[in-house]
Amino acid sequence: MLPTLRQLQYLKLLAEHGSFNRAAEAAHVTQPTLSSGIQELERTLGATVVDRARSGVILTAVGEEALRRATVILNETEELVEAAKNAGQPLTGRLRLGVIPTIAPFLLPRALPLLRERFPKLRLFLREDLTQRLIAALRSGQLDAALIALPFDMQGLSWAHVSDDELLAAMPAGHPMAKLKSADPAALELEDLILLEDGHCLRDHALAACGLKPPKTAAGEAGFAATSLPTLVQMVSSGLGMTFLPAMAVNAGLTDAATVVTRPIAPAHASREIVVAWRAGSNRAAEGRLLAEVLRE
Repeated sequence: MLPTLRQLQYLKLLAEHGSFNRAAEAAHVTQPTLSSGIQELERTLGATVVDRARSGVILTAVGEEALRRATVILNETEELVEAAKNAGQPLTGRLRLGVIPTIAPFLLPRALPLLRERFPKLRLFLREDLTQRLIAALRSGQLDAALIALPFDMQGLSWAHVSDDELLAAMPAGHPMAKLKSADPAALELEDLILLEDGHCLRDHALAACGLKPPKTAAGEAGFAATSLPTLVQMVSSGLGMTFLPAMAVNAGLTDAATVVTRPIAPAHASREIVVAWRAGSNRAAEGRLLAEVLRE
């Protein structure tokens, strides 16, 4: 005998809410009904999935593994239902889209009105997060697609090209390099570089494109790091150092109110590739390609 989808749903809700009463309310069933479903799941698996304590419920090791697999199964099942409902109608119904912070505020304001106009039945759920967490959510089925930048480890994923986004050197307006037409990577290595904190792929893209190592202070510790591009711009504007900015953000007006100058990086223009990614083999592949096509506009 196999676990039922209802039993797996009960386990997921129990893990999310931490108590049988709250999980039962979320499932719109009585507490005894949910408890009975969990007990039946335990009999089917031949192992305990939750420890019942006064402070709430705690998943056992078996329960944690069952939850991990249940999440994938439930997500795939929901995707199947959505696909059946929307057969022959691309970008209709729910689409859970992840976007990295160095793209979301600069591309989405222009893209979302176009998507609403062309696909009025699309219900878009957005999640902004770092690349590695979006990729993990894609692989586990928590997201349907993600708007990210390459290069990155894309094992198990497929993707469609949106655009190449040039990376620019940014410096205070009074910096000597601001008088030049382009920035030399060798010269940048001698400057105080301020980058986004670890975890932002833009940091790795810029350093790799210029063949540079992460900046260090005199004591050998990591240098200044910012949590967002607007903070990065303000730090540069204050004369704390230089940085790298995506042309997408600069074109959207990121530096308009700051005393910051941007220059292309010579000799080869460094860039990152913006793509829409989805799980390899997913039935959302056609929608992923269509979404990329719309974003290219």
